[in-house]
Amino acid sequence: MLSLLFAICMIWIFGKLLFFGIKAAWGISKFLVTVVLLPLVLVGMVVGGLIYIAFPILIIVGIVALISSKA
Repeated sequence: MLSLLFAICMIWIFGKLLFFGIKAAWGISKFLVTVVLLPLVLVGMVVGGLIYIAFPILIIVGIVALISSKA
């Protein structure tokens, strides 16, 4: 009986830690994609001659950033 109670508590505690880790990883991933990856991709597209694709993406991301910062 004590072993069952111990197992339930272990699953409960480490389940909470798992969900906390997933939420933290998601936040870090969003930050890295927004601050590091997107600008590198856009600069790479411009250097590669794809400015006609990079510029509309930049405008769309800017509009989304303006709308989301107001909310």
